[in-house]
This record gives sequence, C-alpha cells and structure tokens, in this order.
Amino acid sequence: MYILPAILLSLTLIPGIAHADTGTTSMDIVWILFSATLVFFMQAGFALLESGMSRAKNAINVMMKNYIDVCIGSLLFWAIGFGIMFGNNPTGFFGTTAFGLSEGSNWDFTFLLFQTMFAATAVTICSGAMAERTRYTAYLLSAAAIVTFIYPVFGSWAWGGSYGGQGWLAELGFIDFAGSTVVHSLGAWCALAGVIAVGARTGRFDNSGNTRNIPGHNLSLVALGGFILWFGWFGFNGGSALSASENIGGIILNTHLSAAAGAGGAILLSALLQRPILLTTTVNGSLAGLVGITAGCATMEPPFAIVTGAVSGVIATLGQDLMLRWKLDDVVSAIPVHGFAGAWGTIAAGLFFAGDMFDTQRVATQAIGVITAFLWAFPLSLLVFTLIRFMIGLRSSKEHEQMGLDCTEHNEVGYPEFQRNITFRQEP
Repeated sequence: MYILPAILLSLTLIPGIAHADTGTTSMDIVWILFSATLVFFMQAGFALLESGMSRAKNAINVMMKNYIDVCIGSLLFWAIGFGIMFGNNPTGFFGTTAFGLSEGSNWDFTFLLFQTMFAATAVTICSGAMAERTRYTAYLLSAAAIVTFIYPVFGSWAWGGSYGGQGWLAELGFIDFAGSTVVHSLGAWCALAGVIAVGARTGRFDNSGNTRNIPGHNLSLVALGGFILWFGWFGFNGGSALSASENIGGIILNTHLSAAAGAGGAILLSALLQRPILLTTTVNGSLAGLVGITAGCATMEPPFAIVTGAVSGVIATLGQDLMLRWKLDDVVSAIPVHGFAGAWGTIAAGLFFAGDMFDTQRVATQAIGVITAFLWAFPLSLLVFTLIRFMIGLRSSKEHEQMGLDCTEHNEVGYPEFQRNITFRQEP
C-alpha cells in the first residue's frame, strides 16, 4: 500500500528532464499520467453511483455499460475522435490529422491517453440517465456516435489545434479549463436527448401525471461512488494544467472547496424547503459542485469557488424538480448535475475571473459557448437516438423491463442469493 506514495515521492526528488520536442519535462509527463489514472478511476465511481441508484435487477446492466464505455470509447477516440478534436485545425471547426496515432513524441502519447479518459467520461453520462429501459446494443451504438463525432467536434471548437490551428470558440476567448461544458454539459445534452427518445421507465409517472418514486437498490454504493468521483476529479482538473506547474495546488483546492459547498448548497436548500436531507441529493450536490468548478478552477480565487459550488448544488437540486415537472425520467439526475450545473459553472468562470471579474464581454463569450454546446449536441444526438430507435429499437420490451435487463440482456443477475426465481431470457 506504500508503493505508490513512495514512487511519487521519489519522483519529486528527481530534477525534471526537458524534452526538446515539446518543452515538457519528465515530471510533467509523470503528473499527467498519474492524473489520467485518476480520471480512469472515475469510471468506477460512475459505475457504483449509477448501479446503486438503479434497481437490483438492473445492476449488472448498468455496470456493463460503464465498463464497455471505456473499451469502445478508448478505441474509437484513438482511431478517429482524437484527430477530429486535436489534430491540425486550419478552419477552426475540426482537426484533420493525428488519426490512429502510432508515431509521435512521448508527450503525444501522454496527452492522447489523458484525453481518452475525458472522452470516456463524456459518454458515460448518458448511461445513468437512460438506465433500466434502454437496449444494450442500442446504447453502444449511441456511445460510439458520441465519442467518435459529437464530442470531438465540439471539443475541437473549444480546445482544438494541438497540432496547428485553433478552434473558433477558443479564438473568441472561451474559458473552459477542464470541461464544465466541453465534457459535462455536452454529455448531459446527449443524455437529455436519450431520455426524451427512450421515454420514462414503466410506472415512473401515472396516468394523472403524478410521479412515483423508484428508489435505488444500494445507497451505500452511491456514497462510495460519490467519494471515488470526488477523488478522481483532482486528476480531472489538476491534470488539465498539462504540466507539473505550481498552480496545481490552487486548482485542486478550488475543486475540493466547490464540491464541499455543492453538498452544502443542496442540504441548505432541502432544509429551507422543509424536505428530508437525502443522501442522493447530498451526493449529487457535491458532484454538481465538482462539475461547476471544472471550467474556472484555474482562474478563480477560493471564495468564488465556494460560491460557484454552492450555487451548483442549488441548481442541481432544483433541476431535479424541473425534470420531474417536465415528465423526464433521469435515473441518476445526470442532466441537472452535469448539464445545468455545467452551464452555470461555465458562466461563473467568466463572472469570477480573478483580477478582472464581471467583464460583460467575457461573460457573453461564455454564454455563446454554453448555447453552442446545447445547439450542437442536443439536436444531433436526438437524431442519432431516433435513427437507432427506427433501425434496431432503442427501448427494451415491457416484459424485459419488468424482468430486469440483467437477465434479459446479459443472462446474469447481480444478487443470485436473492433472485433465485428469475427465469433467464436473453434479449434476442
């Protein structure tokens, strides 16, 4: 258990060796690789949180979606997505080089690995929102479309041009340090399209429009998943510095404070509305704080990171109510947490820019980025889900939904001691 800390400590004692091709040092590469492993670990957090918020009969299905997200996302992003997002971008709209990267510097491969973890994160946001009623094959097709085209094209506008050129949003001065909009809001807008296309779970809303509560099967997994995501976010934001620079401490401090304030904002709002202080609401509040600070974690002072996080927690909590009012069934509240809080956090990055706060032009640029992300991701992903629905079917049958997708899709159950009477019937 002491091996990893010992390695990291020893590396801090070794002077950084500069690489002539990129100007990076060995310590930069080590930090980004370590951050990539933290972001990869976030997939475990998503899997636990989403599975815990789903019913026991769908636990395996949710885990499988998160697991295969990494597999499909990594291969497709290496082959196509990375080139579109970061390749030479002379037009400002998409990259034209670095597809299937097989030759390059040490930094090229390090950067590719780090960004691959981000792509997997964007895709997995859909899985929780659409859980418990989406066909497994249909979900995989939608994930492939998102990681291959929808995510990297918008990413090229905001972050592109690592091999030449610059994205048009970046040229406007758009600030999104680690992806409140590029990763999280975009993934949430894709999830919103998926939730609309697939429809609500059977029994979620009655004929009178009233909401029926469908609790998750294991809230301990939800709390553990929240802690893992919080931990992984230190690499998500800290690694986005793309070097072992001195400002990493401030970035991670802002990240932590915003998460804590997000939970506080959600709890305070629940108390003011005289609602029970729910674990799920509290965990989602902290995640909203993490999403919100992701855009401005490198350009805010700590007090404003706290404000950003607290408001994010409130927005995510109110957003859950809004989704139910719209009769939209988001199993894990991914859309309020990643979409609404991500949009606010991107605006906040313009409002609370250290040394030049409340600049109207900067805020307007941030708003352009937020709106553009929605106008790009939502209609296009809605088209993707609609095409999948007509071609192979998007939603599981009512019979399979009632039985649980674990047995109908995967011929397994998550809790065999308590599910002995389930008849296995795999999806044809």
